[in-house]
Amino acid sequence: MGYTLAIDTSSYVLTVAVTEGSKVLGEMTTNIKKNHSLRLMPAIEQLMRDTGITPEQLTKVVVADGPGSYTGVRIAVTTAKTLAWSLNIPLVGVSSLELMVQNGRLFDGYTVPIVDARRGQVFTALYRGEQHKMTVQKEDRLRMLNEWLEELKEIEGLILFVGQDVELHQEEIQSALGDKAVFAPAQMTLPRGGELAALGEEKEAVASIHTFVPRYLRLAEAEAKWQSEQKKACESND
Repeated sequence: MGYTLAIDTSSYVLTVAVTEGSKVLGEMTTNIKKNHSLRLMPAIEQLMRDTGITPEQLTKVVVADGPGSYTGVRIAVTTAKTLAWSLNIPLVGVSSLELMVQNGRLFDGYTVPIVDARRGQVFTALYRGEQHKMTVQKEDRLRMLNEWLEELKEIEGLILFVGQDVELHQEEIQSALGDKAVFAPAQMTLPRGGELAALGEEKEAVASIHTFVPRYLRLAEAEAKWQSEQKKACESND
């Protein structure tokens, strides 16, 4: 059956887990504003010691590959790629939004993850719980929140909003959707490494560890600015 290591640092939350099949042997989750690059490997090492699992016993690495914090996603993906390559084991990528909505798996209705992307934008998707599994209804996308809420008005039934950033937009969501909007309690907002590992068991490993990259869903601000400047330079030379 083997052992799986799951890693997510796509937000302020750092969560890692070691599982054996469907059994969670250990899980560590923190929600503090500290540098993931300094804390991730020590957290993994501590968890491995606590569970008594050596790196050589791992048979799979699962990582939340975005969207989310650019830096956070890169740290998790880079660490996961390095471990999978050095141990010669499969690597599986899972959407950070799909991980978030697992907290609504038992909710009778739709679930919408919200990750703030600034300037009125959010990373979001639409899922529905069916037989205790979440099925995607609308794929992960970067959307203007006001336009997304107008689209969600057409949905029949209750909609559960999950994610730490929901509170930033709760007033706007409530105003647009009224009683259709349901908000998860604070203790249900954090992603969990054990859930990530379980999702990874259901997905295919990446074809190439070396070419695997995060799913940002948009360009980093610096890259977008550089592309804009290059386009202007090309136009001025025409």
